[in-house]
Amino acid sequence: MRTLISKKPLLKRIIIILLLTLAIFLLMQFGNHPALVERYYSGGFYKLICWIFHPILNLFPFSVGDLLYTAIVIAIIFGVIRMIKLLFKKQFKIVGIHFLGWVIGVQAGILVFYLFWGMNYFRPSAAERLNLRDTAFTTADLKAVTKLLIDSANICRARVTAADLAQSNSAIYKAAVNAVSSLSADSANFRAFHPGIKPSMITFFMNYIGTSGYYNPFTTEAQINYEMPVFNRPFVACHEMSHQVGYGAEDEADFAGFIIGIKSHDRLLRYSAYHLAVDEFMHTLRRRDTVAHKELKAMISKDVHQDFVTERAYWMAYENKLSAISSVFYDNFLKANNQPQGLGTYNRMVLLVMAWERSHWSPIINH
Repeated sequence: MRTLISKKPLLKRIIIILLLTLAIFLLMQFGNHPALVERYYSGGFYKLICWIFHPILNLFPFSVGDLLYTAIVIAIIFGVIRMIKLLFKKQFKIVGIHFLGWVIGVQAGILVFYLFWGMNYFRPSAAERLNLRDTAFTTADLKAVTKLLIDSANICRARVTAADLAQSNSAIYKAAVNAVSSLSADSANFRAFHPGIKPSMITFFMNYIGTSGYYNPFTTEAQINYEMPVFNRPFVACHEMSHQVGYGAEDEADFAGFIIGIKSHDRLLRYSAYHLAVDEFMHTLRRRDTVAHKELKAMISKDVHQDFVTERAYWMAYENKLSAISSVFYDNFLKANNQPQGLGTYNRMVLLVMAWERSHWSPIINH
């Protein structure tokens, strides 16, 4: 049988495809049991991945993940060119073998994605893990918390100095890593294993697809767009490292990044977290009550308002059809990974913050 397979490359690849299909199927069945995923994957195997990969990859000042993705893109381009040449030569059997090789590559990538990180999408939600299940709130509640966030953003922005805004990216990354490590020491729900953030070498491309950062599940690295407005960078760094900690869903990573930021003593990081929260809450309030939105918008300080203007102008300068296409792709990616709201998942951070408010800010707000 072994001799037959070695002489039949098509048969050999079909068998590999069937085995990989079975492995992915079994993994997805495992994903249907969040408690088991939490115990044996997020609380077990994934920790081992972090312990092995994070210290090693942190030795490199550049993003290995960027190089990996670049190499894959180049390989795909050359592969397509080769396939076209073979088709013109009518070497269909070789084309079939190469095509099956591509299928194997895609399947192997899917398997590695879920084994190295992606199963975190299927663990119990952060709301369950952090006991923040009561996420219902009234418009009055929303308005009250939004006002608190605006007040906090105004105060934090006033404390940010020119030196804070002029600091190097390395200093911003260090402050973010310290904030993640500090919270990790105090809370098992934010336990980090050698966290790190790196500037992405493909930042130019990220600008055009409207991306502020990304997490590479294959190398366990967190990457950031190092050119976006300086007041955005600290929070984004914490958001991406939250993925590294094991927060899969985007709203959960936003929430974790927010908590990491406001518990930090770094002025720019604290402001960056409140800046993001105000933006999210104001969008939600506008959908519920335009009058209240207009009222609270007038309370935003001049400097905070100018930062929102600067942020919007930055991304508008790169807006194009490519960003629209990438948004559609990422929206479907999120929906396929236990986030049925797609890109709308980001806005669900408000639900978690409102639930968190009940146990932390309730003495301040009269419900």
